[in-house]
Amino acid sequence: MHVREMISTHPHVQGGTADNLLKCIEECYACAQTCTSCADACLGEDMVNELTHCIRLNLDCADICTAAGAMASRRTGSNIEVLRAAIQACAEACRACGDECAKHAQMHEHCRICAEACRSCELACREALSDVH
Repeated sequence: MHVREMISTHPHVQGGTADNLLKCIEECYACAQTCTSCADACLGEDMVNELTHCIRLNLDCADICTAAGAMASRRTGSNIEVLRAAIQACAEACRACGDECAKHAQMHEHCRICAEACRSCELACREALSDVH
């Protein structure tokens, strides 16, 4: 991804970047893709009825990750309170989705991969909050 390159060229940033926030943006987009793919894989499983909650959490997590990544990518103006809330909500969605996918990880490899992506994004979001002020 070109997150660092793009944000560092923004006239309001003037070359300075917040490393934790950049990692958060990258993790948010990666997690959104992984959760979307996991939801789709769950829909393909024979036991799809038992994966309904997992699918819901996958889709919710993908949506909030996409929104948080987009909001964190914007450098013009500021809406710090809302950005912090979005990043916190993303961390919580990742925690919930990661916990649920971990329950299915031994049976479904896609859930194991998704749980790892969610854990990584959750951590990145929590660490990024120190850069958002």
